Amino acid sequence: MSRIGKLPVVIPPGVNVELEANKLTVKGPKGELVRELSPEMTIEAENGVITVRRPSDLKRHKALHGLTRALIANMVTGVNGGYAKTLEIVGTGYRAAKSGDKLTLTLGFSHPVEMIDPDGVKSAVEGTNKIVISGVDKEKVGQYAANIRDKRPPEPYKGKGIRYAGEKIHRKAGKTGKK
Repeated sequence: MSRIGKLPVVIPPGVNVELEANKLTVKGPKGELVRELSPEMTIEAENGVITVRRPSDLKRHKALHGLTRALIANMVTGVNGGYAKTLEIVGTGYRAAKSGDKLTLTLGFSHPVEMIDPDGVKSAVEGTNKIVISGVDKEKVGQYAANIRDKRPPEPYKGKGIRYAGEKIHRKAGKTGKK
């Protein structure tokens, strides 16, 4: 039995779940998410709890069991509390600015890098070197944060670049002089 898949997903108050065949709609105070789940899994919503069952012990069904349960749990958590990722910009002259839904990054290139917030995801700039990405869909929030980080990943010698808050950068020693 999958350790994750067998755990029930508790539906908190204020969250509404609708299940039609394998299409799950979750509505909450922060928004609404709709997702098509695998038709091979049996999903039941009753008494404020969602349970996922698998048809057999095939390797594919075992993998889908945990995945389906995790996707449902992420949807419920997202519409109830939302998700947020924080990015830090480290480096002299590196900064971020926000105007409307456009995020402008100055990262040492000859031009500023402009990124437009995708649907359902909001970015906010705190100071000039901290970016907070938030939304109800965990996948979209994480992907947008990864796309921003990809514009200038932290380098190992001075640690300059864009990193996740709390991320440890493995530092390397620089050149040593010849004596």
